[in-house]
Amino acid sequence: MTTSLIVGLDGTPGGDSAIAYAKRVASLVGAETRIILCYVVEWSPYSFNTPEENAQRASRRENEIKLAHERVLTPAISELEKEGYQVEGRVRHGDAAEILSLLAREVNAEQIIVGRKGESVRSRIFGSVTAHLIQEASVPVTIVP
Repeated sequence: MTTSLIVGLDGTPGGDSAIAYAKRVASLVGAETRIILCYVVEWSPYSFNTPEENAQRASRRENEIKLAHERVLTPAISELEKEGYQVEGRVRHGDAAEILSLLAREVNAEQIIVGRKGESVRSRIFGSVTAHLIQEASVPVTIVP
């Protein structure tokens, strides 16, 4: 039986800490552990765009997926594979907490691991991704400092 761990990445040092912790968990669990790295591009279907912005939306989305793979996922996957971990990467668009929670259910993950980010004015007003994830997730969530 394979144990799956979801690691939420955002291109910050918090993501590196989350990967390091996932490696530790994987070494404790054993050889049949799959690490699934997920980069979520925050994307609201409720944003109000001009007709010109809507026309460019598909190409922007493809560009964001490409950049996420090039800058974040591919280097992380390459490093983990060199170290012998079973790993895969995914880029999704939407609300990060919702996407990570849905992905955990989709792959029957044991837990979601994310790095803690510094608090911004936005997160104090609207709440942080990690706070929403804790409320949304159907599996344990580990927040790595």
